[in-house]
Amino acid sequence: MRAAWAWSPALAAAILLSALAGPARAQDTYAAADIEYGSRVYAAQCAVCHGATGDTVNGVDLKGRLRRAGSDFELMALVATGIPGTAMPAFKFSTAEMTGIVTYVRNMKDFSAAKVTLGDATRGQAIFEGKGKCATCHRVNGRGPRLAPDLSDIGTTRTAATLQNVVVDPNNATQFQNRNVRAVMRDGKVVTGRRLNEDTFSVQLIDQQERLVSLSKDEIREYTVAKTASMPAYKGTLSASEISDVVAYLLSLKGLK
Repeated sequence: MRAAWAWSPALAAAILLSALAGPARAQDTYAAADIEYGSRVYAAQCAVCHGATGDTVNGVDLKGRLRRAGSDFELMALVATGIPGTAMPAFKFSTAEMTGIVTYVRNMKDFSAAKVTLGDATRGQAIFEGKGKCATCHRVNGRGPRLAPDLSDIGTTRTAATLQNVVVDPNNATQFQNRNVRAVMRDGKVVTGRRLNEDTFSVQLIDQQERLVSLSKDEIREYTVAKTASMPAYKGTLSASEISDVVAYLLSLKGLK
């Protein structure tokens, strides 16, 4: 089990002393597995504000020199405590998540370039709407069904590497909250669909006929989340160049202006 990242004054002091004691470690000492894991944590937690490229916040470019976080220890402290007076909140990350975030940010520029070769977004859109049949489930900028997540602004919340992994092998890359659910009601009725919201008392989903359904949990007899993604794997269906085109198209989706 991963240890929880618990912020405390003592830990803050230890980080500060470590930061003053020496420089940040060299880039070539970062573990590839930590960078890859960090890219997924970043995509889920940080990209909504900083964007996939790390430069959508005015005056901040995570791929460049960070004036508030010259060392890894200072970056950890910044992530854990946030920046008062700004939109940057404090995050409660586990040790592994914090390590991943720091290593990914320190290697963001090289990681993105090394892992993913981007193709042509225009060709990618044609594949998305045609050969790939992605538009038969996904909605983009007000067009298309709601059977799968809306991708209108996916380019601001996912990295190129994350998108490529989802296209190639969705079973291993699709986030848990995006998997379909199956509910068996007390009267025997079976409801399946894409979960939108869930709280202590109810769950809301879109069923296979694109109807919005709200279920009371005290009326559900059995509730399961699909172990496999409903999205097909495109490895072997699309060529490497076609996958690169689709990823380029998805990264171009920043929402309606």
